[in-house]
Amino acid sequence: MSNYERWKMLRLVDLTLAILGLVVGLPVLLLLLICGFLDTGSPLFFQARIGRQQKPFVLVKFRTMKPDTVSVATHLADASAITRFGKFLRKTKLDELPQLWNVFKGEMSLVGPRPCLLTQIELIEEREKRKVFDARPGITGLAQINAIDMSTPNLLAETDELMLKELSFSSYLKYILLTLFGKGAGDRIKETAE
Repeated sequence: MSNYERWKMLRLVDLTLAILGLVVGLPVLLLLLICGFLDTGSPLFFQARIGRQQKPFVLVKFRTMKPDTVSVATHLADASAITRFGKFLRKTKLDELPQLWNVFKGEMSLVGPRPCLLTQIELIEEREKRKVFDARPGITGLAQINAIDMSTPNLLAETDELMLKELSFSSYLKYILLTLFGKGAGDRIKETAE
């Protein structure tokens, strides 16, 4: 199977699973939306990220931090900004569910490199060198299940490159299943000094 055929097949699987997730998960999405509204008054979080071919897009997630929190990479954010409901969303990874909309629109894949911020220059340069931007960014992947986050740009870009070179239908499903069963972690949050 050629690279083109492989990516076309994975896009079809992305689309199918995103539609299924949005339809079947609608009651959960609505419940989380209501809980998020009660928590912060602003349950959704929108942020510009870099997508395939370095084209910017707007990523959507459930808000886990106070609305007035400065928009920075997660590993630079202060832990005190996370709300009680936000901690639950992050622990269960439910904050990622709205990204199924990004997958449906073709801006993301279920599996791929995590999309970075436009300000993460070092990571952008490392990914550019390794042609990581040839692929759609993803909700999960090799880096995520191994808890490699954006605080280590070189290691992250190397891991993304390795994943993309070896990505097959079976590894695609493996990354999704490992994520669903709790493997890995999101970006680390900076702890507040005591």
